Formats: sequence, C-alpha cells, structure tokens
Amino acid sequence: MKTCFKRVDYDLSNLLHYLDIGDIGLPDIQRPFVWSNAKVRDLFDSMYRGFPVGYFLFWENAQTNGAKQIGVGDKVHSAPSRLIVDGQQRLTSLYAVFRGKRVLDEDYRERKIEIAFCPRTGAFEVADAAIRRDPEWIPNISELWASGNSSFKMVKGFLKTLTAKVELSEEEEELISHNLDRLFDLQKYPFTALEIAATVDEEQVADIFVRINSEGVKLNQADFILTLLSVFWDAGRAELEQFCRNSRQPPALGSPPSPFNHFIEPDPDQMLRVSVALGFSRGRLKSVYQVLRGKDLDNGEFSADRRDAQFEVLRQAQAKVLDLTCWHQFLSALVGAGYRSGEMISSQNALLYAYAIYLIGRTQCKVPEHQLQKVIGRWFFFASLTGRYTSSPESVMDGDLNRLRGVSDAAQFMAILDELMSSQLTGDFWTTTLPAALNSSSARNPELFAYVAAQNRLNAPVLFSHKKVSDLLDPSLKTKKKALERHHLFPRAWLQGEGQEDLKVINQMANYALLEWPDNIDISDDPPAVYVPQIRPRFSENEWARMHELHALPDSWECMAYDDFLVARRKLMADIVRRGFETLR
Repeated sequence: MKTCFKRVDYDLSNLLHYLDIGDIGLPDIQRPFVWSNAKVRDLFDSMYRGFPVGYFLFWENAQTNGAKQIGVGDKVHSAPSRLIVDGQQRLTSLYAVFRGKRVLDEDYRERKIEIAFCPRTGAFEVADAAIRRDPEWIPNISELWASGNSSFKMVKGFLKTLTAKVELSEEEEELISHNLDRLFDLQKYPFTALEIAATVDEEQVADIFVRINSEGVKLNQADFILTLLSVFWDAGRAELEQFCRNSRQPPALGSPPSPFNHFIEPDPDQMLRVSVALGFSRGRLKSVYQVLRGKDLDNGEFSADRRDAQFEVLRQAQAKVLDLTCWHQFLSALVGAGYRSGEMISSQNALLYAYAIYLIGRTQCKVPEHQLQKVIGRWFFFASLTGRYTSSPESVMDGDLNRLRGVSDAAQFMAILDELMSSQLTGDFWTTTLPAALNSSSARNPELFAYVAAQNRLNAPVLFSHKKVSDLLDPSLKTKKKALERHHLFPRAWLQGEGQEDLKVINQMANYALLEWPDNIDISDDPPAVYVPQIRPRFSENEWARMHELHALPDSWECMAYDDFLVARRKLMADIVRRGFETLR
C-alpha cells in the first residue's frame, strides 16, 4: 500500500536543534501561538510524568520560501525543509521554554513563557510573584537549559542555595536531586512525527489536518491565499499583518495615523477578503486561490506570467484597502449611520463587505464622498438589520459584486444599491417582518442594534434623562460603570412576583430601554405604575412626549398588561428603525 507520509522518530533535543537552525518551520496555514501559560504548564507536567502528549504532523517543503520560523530572530536556514501542520502549539511551547525564547501571540505581540518547578514535590506552576520569592521553587525552568551547565552542576547549585535557607535531610536532598535529574532529562523525551511528502498540495494537506485533528479549526481558502502571499509577495503579507497589528492599539500621542478604531480588530484574512472583492469582484475565495497560482480556469494550465499579472491586480487592490484615508472615511460612514462601536456590530462580515462596496464606489465609480457616506451608511444599516451576510456570506457577496461588475458611473452605483435595499425593505418588512424579529430575548440581536442606531440618528434623549443616547454611547468614554445600562421597563422581580417565570418573556427586547445607571438603580424593582409618576415631574409636556415617542413607548404604557405592552411596543420600535433608516436617504 502506497502512502503519502512516512514515520520518523525524534527526541526533543533533536527537534529543538532543527528549530534552532530553521530546518523546521511554521507554515502560514497554521495559526499564531494561542495557548495559555497554564496549558504549557500542563504539557510539561504530562511529559514529566511520562505520559504521551501526542505526535507531530510535518509536511516536507518543496518551496524555497513562504514559511515562518518559530520564535523571534534569524535562523541558519532561511527555508525550512519541514513545515508543522499539526502540533504547532506543543512544539512552540517546548521551544519557547527550553530556549527561553519569546514567541508571537495572536495579537502579534512578543510573549515570554515562564514555567516554575518545585524540586521537592515535582510540581509545575505558572510563575508568579510569590513563587519567585520562594526558595523551594525554580521560578523559570528555561534557565536550567539556557545556562549550558550539566545536570550535576545544576543540582549542586540549587541544593546549595536552598540549604542556605532551609534545613534538609539526606533523604530530602536525594529526592530533590532525583526530581531535578528527571526534569533535566525531559530533553530526551521521545516524539513521533508523520511527515507528508512534498508532492502533496495545500488542499490535500488541509484535508489531512481536518481528518486527523478532531479539535482542529478547518483550514480555509483564505489560509492558502495568505500562504501564496508569503511565497510570491511576502511584503504584501507583512503589510496586512502590520495593519492588523496596529488596529489593536491606539496610537501614542504625536505618532502617525493608524488603523485603530472602535469597531473591529481585523485579522489578515478578513482584510484579504476585502482586497479580493475589490480587485477580482469575487466573494468566493476558492477560485481566486487558483487564479493567484496562475491557473487558467478554462484549460487548467498554470502560467508564471499569469500568476504575476494577477498578483499585480491584488497589489493595487490591497493598496486601496489599507489606505488609512479610505479606512477612516468608511468607518465615519458607520458613525453617521448611528453605529458607534463594535458593541453594536452583530456581523463583521457586513462591515467588511460594506467596506469593499465603499471602495468600489470611491475608486471605481467616483461617487462624491458626501453622497458615498450616506449610501454606504444606509447600505451597512440595511445589511446589518437584515442579516444579509449571515447565511452563505460568500455567495451573497458574489451576487452583490456581480451586480456592480463593470459599473463606473456614480448614479448607476447608487441606483443598484437602492434597488437591492428597496426590494427587501418593503412595507411588509416594516409592519410584519421586523416586529416579529423583535420578538426575541437575544442581547446581540441585529434588530436591537438597528433600533439603537435609529435612536442615534433621530437624536433621541436617554430615557428619563436630558442627555442624548449618542453622547453616552461614545466609545471613547472610559468609566468605571457603563454610562448606559439596559433596564427592564417591567422589572424582572416584579414580573416574577406576578407569576411570570419564563426568562425569554421577561427579557424580551421590547421590555428593555437604555437608562443612565443611577436611574436604573433608583427604579430598582418597582413596577412602572409606581416609578413612572415619580419621574414624570422632571420633564415638560413636550419633553415627555418626545421621549416616549423616540423610545417607542405606547400611551399610558405603565398601566398596560405586560403582554399587550410587548406587542404594542414592538410595532413602535419597528417604526423607529424605519424612521432612522429613512433619515439616511
């Protein structure tokens, strides 16, 4: 029987050597280092006890570049001969601890892992301040191997330090010596690796990974396109990663502009999707992967010239996608539509695809910015409200891009988007579909976020307050308590006292309103028939009426039966959403 892999046995010291010289590398289809220090501690504990900790899956590398190295720093071999497909987290953990090396975590930050060991008990722990002060512990076992000392010197040195502070019996010294020798000998721990042949392509490797690793995240087309970027356009991959890294931290005072924002911390594959949509007018990535490899989709032949030409298309698209002026102008369109932060974003797909459509309008159709801001704000409001990119997002985006393919006129661009929106946002949607969708207790419902966005558009005051909803949703406000809290209009305790035990009914969206937290505390568990008359004198007749109107509260709602209130308020909430959306025309 012919197989596409072979079995190879290693001990840990050999694996570490191959990592040191760069002979084993991390392929771009794998994820960053995401294990917690506690999980690394558990790995060392299992190895120390002699338990099996799994095998590795390597892939022989036929390429001369396109793979990342584990750790930070230069390697002897610039191109590894074996890539890690399965076992990256374990091998990175071992390398980081045995070599005392920093690794890059999922937020692109350098991170050092420190695992402590108690020779008297054989226990491992994540190092903390108390452990670092305790002479019974070696606070960072990396120092044992990094020092280059023999196990004899290491044992002798530890016992000398400990006996200066603690009296030890001969039996205790022997136990400590034995446990330290066992720890030191972990570098001889045996591993087995299955090595896949270099002739196996990326799709097959991904299929193998999924089949053998039940806990693995399925590798997708974006992973493979990022791999191609590393092989044929490493600078482009680096630009993507730098953009995403910078989006996670606010820039220091006086530093240049950055992609940091309050809506999304994008990953490279997400920004890649935007570039593919803009450059190739495709939502599906599968065919783009083949195109970027230089494949003619008609005859199946590969061509280096074709590959280079397609990468040039991607280069030009990515330059626009990562342009900070475009990025921030697009995000300002979301603010203009009433959305203030990531807490109001139910679908990152809706945001990213709206950005692609914004760029098409800006660069391809030359829509004036003041018009583009409104139409994109309206498009995002619509896409988020209707969950347009929730089910089969790539297929839906493909359809939208097909409608815009070849369009170069601003008026036609806006007409197509308006037609797509009006075909779904019919009269029945506002009067029947939306009120039914509001019959939910979900705290992250797109209809609820659209309702709050509409209140922002309509300059609604906070309920029972003279402040604006939009002001207190400002993401730049950093307070110990949230300025606004979701409050039960009919309090939970009171409803339960009335015999209503179903939390899905009690926590209906229609039973919530945004209040300032002091008011929320003051209202406590009083029914609305009690607390509303106490609050009413604070406001004029016009203020009271406007507040009730913009919070979708029926007349004399405080005296209504709870079930009747929910039905009536859902209809009014739907109307607020409609009114907010129409302000974007």
